Amino acid sequence: MKSYVAEFIGTCALVTLGCGTAMLVGCDAASGCGYLLTAFAFGLTIVGMAYCVGNISGCHINPAVSLGVLMTGGMTVKDFIGYVISQCLGALAGSGILALIFSLGGVADKTGGLGTNGLAGVNGSAVAGLIVEIVLTFFFVFTILGVTSKKGNHGSFAGVVIGFTLVLIHILGIGLTGTSVNPARSFGPAVVAAIGGNTAPMASLWVFIVAPLIGAALAAVIWKALSKEN
Repeated sequence: MKSYVAEFIGTCALVTLGCGTAMLVGCDAASGCGYLLTAFAFGLTIVGMAYCVGNISGCHINPAVSLGVLMTGGMTVKDFIGYVISQCLGALAGSGILALIFSLGGVADKTGGLGTNGLAGVNGSAVAGLIVEIVLTFFFVFTILGVTSKKGNHGSFAGVVIGFTLVLIHILGIGLTGTSVNPARSFGPAVVAAIGGNTAPMASLWVFIVAPLIGAALAAVIWKALSKEN
């Protein structure tokens, strides 16, 4: 149960700080400052949470990461289900916090939808969006599996490596899909936005659930093949 609570808190922090920064500063690629601030907000939150709850739950705070860990033998199916539920609830909580703050404070949401993901950067193409998210998630989960493996054994530096990898992934992905690589991070804002009357993000939500899971599965399969003892 402690692991589930840790995953809830970690995912809530990721959505609150990452999506909240995007809402406040905007993510227009033409405005480099806001673009980079958002990328670093997501990445640095991962760094912070890795050293906060990493020793409790492993700090997955992402169903795609949990899938990769499951497929490489790092957790049970029961825990995988518990993690995913906790992560989705954490994302909903984080999105609810943002909706409350921005509503009560009368602050403009520069993303137009609680930092939800979308396909505008790829001209509405679901196929392009799927490719972007599969590739980015593959690199992200592949990195995580590598730096947290016994062979990698990067110890105390793993959280920094993972966090800055997420920054790099956001630098490329924000202008294309808003960067998900995390089904829970996409699910929470989309659902809360829909509750608030903005149902547009729900139309493409499936892309940001399916693609990261495919990317994570590919990363797990390839990592197992490459790391297998001869």
